[in-house]
Amino acid sequence: MENTSPERIEELVLKQRNFFDGGSTRDVKWRIGQLKAFKAGLKKWEKTICDALWQDLHKSYEEAYLTEIGLVYGEIDDAIRNTRRWAKKRRVAPSLSVAPSKTYIVREPLGCTLIVSPWNYPVQLLLNPLVGAISAGCTALLKPSPYVPNVSKALETLIADSFPEEYIAVVQGNRLVNAELFRHRYDLVFLTGSPSLGRIAMEAQSKYLTPLVLELGGKSPCIVDKDADLPLAARRIAWGKCLNSGQTCIAPDYLFLHEDIKEAFVEAFRREVKRLYPEGTEHSDKYVHIVREAAFDRLESYLKDGEIIAGGHNDREKLWIEPTLLDKVSPDSPVMQEEIFGPIFPILTFRDRAEVADFVNSREKPLAFYYFGKEKNGWELIAATTSGGACINDVVMHIANSHAPFGGVGNSGMGSYHSERSFLAFSHERTVLRTPLWIDLPVRYMPYKLFSIVKKML
Repeated sequence: MENTSPERIEELVLKQRNFFDGGSTRDVKWRIGQLKAFKAGLKKWEKTICDALWQDLHKSYEEAYLTEIGLVYGEIDDAIRNTRRWAKKRRVAPSLSVAPSKTYIVREPLGCTLIVSPWNYPVQLLLNPLVGAISAGCTALLKPSPYVPNVSKALETLIADSFPEEYIAVVQGNRLVNAELFRHRYDLVFLTGSPSLGRIAMEAQSKYLTPLVLELGGKSPCIVDKDADLPLAARRIAWGKCLNSGQTCIAPDYLFLHEDIKEAFVEAFRREVKRLYPEGTEHSDKYVHIVREAAFDRLESYLKDGEIIAGGHNDREKLWIEPTLLDKVSPDSPVMQEEIFGPIFPILTFRDRAEVADFVNSREKPLAFYYFGKEKNGWELIAATTSGGACINDVVMHIANSHAPFGGVGNSGMGSYHSERSFLAFSHERTVLRTPLWIDLPVRYMPYKLFSIVKKML
C-alpha cells in the first residue's frame, strides 16, 4: 500500500482545521444527518468490506458481522437516537456559594481529531470511535492498518464516498506515516494499538499537550478455580481464545488453573475446540488465520517455551496455527512476557487464590481479567487486582454492553468509550455560570466584610 505523502497529510490537517473553524459541525441536526449518511454508506459498502476481511484475515461473514459490522451499526443507531440528548445543555444543582447564579455544563466538540486503528478488528476499531467523533461534532483524520491492505482500501472507499475530505478523510501507510501524522497538532488523538505505539503517540503529542484516548492491550489472565463448572468454563474459554484466532486485545492470554482441576480442564478444553470445529481448524471457513508471516513466526517461536499438550500443528504458508495449550511454562519465558495475540495458551497453576492476585499485581495492569468459579471468590479477586474490565464466569463479553465503558488502565490504556462515553471522549464539558444583574452581593469584595458569616456558608 502506498504511503500518503507528508504534503497530502499537511493539506488534510489544514483543510479539516478550517472546516471545523467554519462551525458546520456544531449544529446537532447536521451531525445526525452525517450519522445517517454514515450508516447508508456502510450498508452500501458492507459486502466489499466483508470480502476484504476474508481476503486479509480469512474472517467469515458471520464473524465479520458479529465482531465488526454489526457493532458499528449498533453504535451508529445509538448515536442517531441519542446525540440530541447527549449534546443538550445541562443545568447543575444549585450551590449556596454562587447563589443566585445558575450553573450549566455545555458539551462542545474538542475539534480536529486523529483516529488510529489496528489490524485485528480493522473495521469496528476504526469506525466505532468515528461514531463518537461525528456525534460530538469533531472532524476526523483516519489511519487504518497497512497489515490488512484490502480492508484499509475498502474503508477508504467507504469514507470518501460518504464524507467530504475536509470533514473526514483516510490516510494510508506504514510507521513512517504514523510518525508524520503524530508530528501535527490535533485536539484529540484516539489510538487503538500496542503499548509501544501508544508511547510513541503520547511522546510526540506531549509538546502540544494533546489529550489522548489509548486503547492498548496486555496479558489478560484467565483463572479457573477448583469449584468452576469445567465443561462450561472450557466452552467459553475456548470460544474466547479461538475468536479471531486469539488476535483480540481482550482475549484470555494465559490460563491460571487450580492444581486440582488442571487435567480435567485440559481434557474439557480439547473437547470444546473439537465441538467448535468438528472438521478441525486447518480447513475451516470459520477459523481466522494469522495476519502475516512476521506474526506467525513470533507465535511459532512461543511453542518452544513449554510442552505442547493440545494442538500445536501449524502451516506457515496458510498462516494457520491450531489452538494450542502449553504446559510447564516458566513465568519468565518469552510467551509470558508479551501479549500473545494468537491461539496459544500457556498454563500456570495455583493452590491458593492469593498466589493469583500476587502474580497479576506483580505485572503490568491487564486490559481484562477473567475468573471462573464461585461468584463471591471472583469478586474478592477482582477487588484484590486491577484491570481495564473483568468477567466472572465468562470471557470477552463485557465489551458487548455499550452502556458500560470499555477501556484500559495503566499499561493497557487510558480513557474509555462506547455509546455516550464515545461522545464524551470527543467532547469538552464546559462550565458556564450565568449571574443575574438585579443583585450584586458585596460580601465577595474586598475588604471582605462579614467574612465570618461567609466562611460558615462555604
